[in-house]
Amino acid sequence: MKSVYIETTVVGNIAGRVYSDPLVASRQTVTRNWWATALDHYSVFASELVIEECSAGDSTAASERLQVLEGIPLIQSSPEAESLVEALIAGHAVPPSEPRDASHIAIAATNGIEFLASWNFKHILNPSTVRTIESICRDCGFEPPSLCTPEQLLEAYDGF
Repeated sequence: MKSVYIETTVVGNIAGRVYSDPLVASRQTVTRNWWATALDHYSVFASELVIEECSAGDSTAASERLQVLEGIPLIQSSPEAESLVEALIAGHAVPPSEPRDASHIAIAATNGIEFLASWNFKHILNPSTVRTIESICRDCGFEPPSLCTPEQLLEAYDGF
């Protein structure tokens, strides 16, 4: 079974109320549709960083996000992941102001995860930096995860 790391934006689109903004509502619907069968198609992982981020904010919303993560195995950060975070930032793949986004990438890469699911188009799924992210991961000795949305993973089911 292929492995996927879900970062916090994915969890946020599964939990909580559906937003009135059509774009956000569409992402929520797609993410929830993917999540309904994701565990049948993928080995899904998160990390302590995802738990930390999902725990922040409104306590009711945080509780709903944490419920989504119940039973999901957590993969660990490591000194190698921290070094990769530094390389991603130094190489301008992720801005210095967003070390957590670099950490999601690094944790997935250093744990050999095949896909990193996200809705973060600014710092993770940015088409201007994806090649840089991949190159830095490889230069540091790690195969980068394929960076994708839950929608792309949902559409990939046909390829199994």
